Amino acid sequence: MERCELLDGCLFFNDQMKDMPTVTDNMKRMYCLWHYEQCARYRVATVLGRKKTPADLFPYDTTRIKILLKEYI
Repeated sequence: MERCELLDGCLFFNDQMKDMPTVTDNMKRMYCLWHYEQCARYRVATVLGRKKTPADLFPYDTTRIKILLKEYI
């Protein structure tokens, strides 16, 4: 599997998000290293751009994807 092309600047992967739970290591493997195309941050960033990706958006937050991308879906 390929790793996400957006990893270098990703707030989630690089531990720059506030109040990160300890389970993030598993999420990082799942979303950042194995199935990045399913990551909410990746999906929003590829459509709206990194600057418009909310800092507090978690990789599994599909509900917010629908709201953020409602005009593109």
